[in-house]
Amino acid sequence: MKVPGKDKYRLQDKIDLILKVNYSSSVFAALFGLICFFFLDIQEVIPYTFIVYAFINLLNTSLYQRHKNLVLTYNLTSILSMIGAIIITMYSGGIQSPFIFVLAIIVFAGYVTTKVFGQLYLIVNLAVLTILFLYDTGDFSISENTVPLESRSWFAFLSAVFAVYLLGGVFGKNLLMAHHKLYKSRNEIQERIEEKETLLKEVHHRVKNNLQTVSSLLSLQSRAIADEKISSIIKSSQNRVVSMAMVHEMLYKRDDYLSKIELRPYVKELCDYLVRSVKGSNSNVKVDLDIDDHKLSIDTVIPIGLIINETITNALKYGITDANGGEIHVSVKKIGEKRYQMYLGDNGIGYSEDINPRTSNSLGLKLIYNLSRQLRGTISRDYDKKGTYYCIEFEEIIEEFNSVD
Repeated sequence: MKVPGKDKYRLQDKIDLILKVNYSSSVFAALFGLICFFFLDIQEVIPYTFIVYAFINLLNTSLYQRHKNLVLTYNLTSILSMIGAIIITMYSGGIQSPFIFVLAIIVFAGYVTTKVFGQLYLIVNLAVLTILFLYDTGDFSISENTVPLESRSWFAFLSAVFAVYLLGGVFGKNLLMAHHKLYKSRNEIQERIEEKETLLKEVHHRVKNNLQTVSSLLSLQSRAIADEKISSIIKSSQNRVVSMAMVHEMLYKRDDYLSKIELRPYVKELCDYLVRSVKGSNSNVKVDLDIDDHKLSIDTVIPIGLIINETITNALKYGITDANGGEIHVSVKKIGEKRYQMYLGDNGIGYSEDINPRTSNSLGLKLIYNLSRQLRGTISRDYDKKGTYYCIEFEEIIEEFNSVD
């Protein structure tokens, strides 16, 4: 597997570690082989195995600079190491050989690379250990301990040094450096996230303030107009602005999920505001909410808020005319992975079945249907209940933006 350009930095630590292990083990193996041959009086298989391993592994590591295939380089090194370790173990005491611990390093190196390779080499080396044990306890013998009796303590010492150096001096050191880099990067990323969250909160705060200013201007304008019809139109526009301002207000007040809105608190606050705005603070209108703990994106909540605003405003103005009050119902249920069903309406007098967005000039009615389509949804009217009820199935909209880094 060649290293993709976009993963270059992510894989660089792993590449450095594998190359350092290869170079270190090759140099150490060559020195170990020479010591075995000239100082420990080991003349047969073991020193030649060390020298051959060192040469082939150095060649394998050098070829990586040409083909850049990290997996190929690692697997060739692992296979060479395993074959070499098995041969040296067999000719230095079998299951009792001090060099047998090098097999554990091969497994460790596998897990450092990937979980799959780690598990693979774990199974293979467990099988090798079992075979060595059965071979050592059996009556047959293919090889004998070629390490002279007077050199076995030195061979055990050098084998331990070899294993400890690879684990501590190479693996441990580089893993610690990688951990420090990861920790530093994590802190830097966390600081950047916190900075962006602060900026995002400030943006939502300013948007909310600007929308609130627009709402106040519309309120002043509606009071200055004597024509009740025009004043009502301006008041409706003000309510639409307020429904959007509430979204941004809730976003900048949150400490988490700066792109998500808890739907139930938002709908409750919006409904209470609309009832007070149209019917007054002492209204007998009851709002019944049946909404689970959904968190939806801002691109979904704003259209939902506008739909609820239009539906409830129409209900309060034209549907619930009884002085004894009425009831408004809003429910939202999840029906799929990103699909939701919203059922909302009132128990007022309703309106004719012949009225629809095509036959009516009502801006509010047209908005309800258009916003439902914006949510990639469908809308239908329930004629079985008294009043006006809509059933809207919609999809959560999540806008994705390309990075500008």
